[in-house]
Formats: sequence, structure tokens, C-alpha cells
Amino acid sequence: MNQANVKVSFYLKKSEADVDGNCPVMAKLNIGKYSEAAFSVKMKVPQSRWISGRASGKSVAAKEINNRLDEIRAMALSIYSEQSAVRDGVTAEEVKSILLGMASEQETLLNYFRQFISNFEKRVGVNRTEGSLRAYRNAYNHIESFLKWQYKLSDISFTALDRSFIDKYDLYLRTECHLAPGTVINLTVQLKTIVGEAIADGIITAYPFMGYEPIRPKAVQKYLTDVELQRLMTTPLHKQTLYLVRDMFLFSCFTGISYRDMCSLTKENLSLAEDGTWWIKSARQKTKIEFEIPLLDLPLQIIKKYSDTASDSRLLPMYCNSNMNLYLKEIARICNINRPLVFHAARHTYATEITLSHGVPLETVSKMLGHRQIETTRIYAKVTDNKIDSDTKTLNRKISEHFTVVI
Repeated sequence: MNQANVKVSFYLKKSEADVDGNCPVMAKLNIGKYSEAAFSVKMKVPQSRWISGRASGKSVAAKEINNRLDEIRAMALSIYSEQSAVRDGVTAEEVKSILLGMASEQETLLNYFRQFISNFEKRVGVNRTEGSLRAYRNAYNHIESFLKWQYKLSDISFTALDRSFIDKYDLYLRTECHLAPGTVINLTVQLKTIVGEAIADGIITAYPFMGYEPIRPKAVQKYLTDVELQRLMTTPLHKQTLYLVRDMFLFSCFTGISYRDMCSLTKENLSLAEDGTWWIKSARQKTKIEFEIPLLDLPLQIIKKYSDTASDSRLLPMYCNSNMNLYLKEIARICNINRPLVFHAARHTYATEITLSHGVPLETVSKMLGHRQIETTRIYAKVTDNKIDSDTKTLNRKISEHFTVVI
């Protein structure tokens, strides 16, 4: 329904005139033929000064009254336009409720999102990270662009958020922004967080994501197999730069330390135990969770090889992450590893191929990776076919030792 079917008119409620003849001004809102609502605009006008739904005369009081009536008409039309842009069947009573502030859902999405980001900024460095802040700002920008593209609106009230809105936003991210399924999931999860905060604050009660299930990306193996890892370690490379990148990647493969945490390591993070084992003790930059990792022989050799080569007393010489990933793609091609290789794959390799596949309990892996919850570790550590085969053979041997079957 377009705005031509919406009418806002004003009249005097003469039955409630006071002793001086001043009558309350009423507004009447009509949407289509059958939806109607009336309400007081909290002003009084002498009956003698009222003509054709307006205060007559050129006095300051008449101008103020007429300006206020124009504002109310514009607000009503704007509310109707906003609501009807995202759903059908908007009623006059709904517009009236929002206009008069009778509905708690008057808070708008982007305004609330800005408040959320402002509060988030204050927690960066305490229990939130700069990276997460950037992600929420990115999500805000996508929603802002979506509102302009889909509805020609600069903001929208929470009352307009329903399943239809979510589906349209999902489609917009996939078809207009050409984003990958994983990115779409991240952006919708961030919107879910904002909606959840609004529900907790009592701004809305209905959950617009009910029944929404995003298309999930096809699972891709993120860790290197033992064959690929051996190939990476033994294949000759033609540039010293590639050797350095390979060594830093291998360091992460055999320690599970992420790129960002490797960049911050110094000699102060090295610790020698009484039994002669070297440990790295630090805390995740992302979560501030402490982790302790006993160093295997290979990472110890890498530390020795690059001793005193890093700047600012860092433990290891690290290129920027984007350059690392570019060089790793070149290394993958040389080593005949037929899938995209990024630095973070090393952390997955440590969890799966180096630790879990060799019998390290998941709880221990989780602690060494610096995860707050073991569910996060399950994303990294995958049970390989070789691990299943090895465990089955061990189980078979133990059963044979304990049971005798006569057939």
C-alpha cells in the first residue's frame, strides 16, 4: 500500500471544550478503508480560531500549532513508510502506538548498534579485542548499506525486524555483495548478537531469527596430512624468503601458536624446566587466556636458527600476515599441496596431526592452544582415518589380552 492510501487529519473535540471555548485537538489516522485510529495531540485551540483542520490567523501561537501538526503528519507518514517497507498489513493502531511512544520498540536498529559499538570500544584491551571491534563495525556498515539498498531508509525500528527482513539481508549479502557463505554466517551472527542484546534490554520480545538457517560452506580440510607435512619439510625451495616463511609455518605446526601470538613472542616467554625441557609460556592476544607449550625438537632448532635475527628483541622474524599467506601459496605449489595454504592452517595441523593423532588427549590440546572452551578445540582437532585405525588396533589388542573366545 502506498502513502496515497494513508491520510492524517485533525479536528477539534468540541465535547470537551473548556469554559474559555478551547477544544482539544485530535488527530485521525486512516490507512486504507478499514484501519483507523484517533489520538490527542496534547494541544488546545479556540473553536473560533479553527478552520479546515488548521489553526487560523498569523499569530505566533497559530504558527506553532500548525508547525506541530505538520510534524505529526510527517512522522506518521514516515513511520508507516518504514513499517510497510518490510512487512504487509501495517495498521493505524500500530502507527499510532509508535508515534505516541506507547510501544517499547521505538528504538532503532542502527542507533542501538552504534551504542553497542561505543560500549564495546571501552572494553577493548580488557576483555574484547580490536579485531572483534572491526568485525562489528564491518557488520554495521553492511546493515546500513542494506537498509539504503533494500528499503531506501537510513535506519529502521526494531519492530520491523522479522524473518522476512533476515532472509532479505541474507540474500543481499550473497547476491549483491557476493560474499562467501562463511562470511555471511559471520555477519548474521553479529546481527544476532545485537538482537540478543535488544531482547535482554527489553526492547523487543520476538526473535526474528526463528527458523532461519544459513547456507553453510562446504567443509574444507584445514590441516596438513602427515604426507603433506613431510613434503613441506623436505622439498627444496629456490628463495631464502620462502625458507624463512616455511620455517615460521613449521614452528606454528609444531607448537600450535597462532600468527599473532608468534609475532609477540620474546625470549622472556622461554622457560627451562628442571627436567631440561624448554617451554613457551604466554597468553593469547585474542582472549588473554594463558597457555604453556613444551617445545619439541623442531621448534627449538628454528629458534636457534633465527636467534637474534628478529627486530625489537622478538623471538622470531615474522613478515606481515598477508605476505606470509602469499608466500605459503607459492610454497604449496612447489610442494604439490593442492589446496589453498594459509598460516592459520598450521594451528589446525598442530591440533590434528601433531597432537590428537599421536594420542594427546583433547583436554590437553585445548589447554595448550589456549582455548577457553573445549568446544572450540573440536573445531581445530579432527579425528583422522589413521587415528581411527591406530585406536582400533590398540583396542583389538587389549580385548584379545582380556578375553578368550571359543568358537
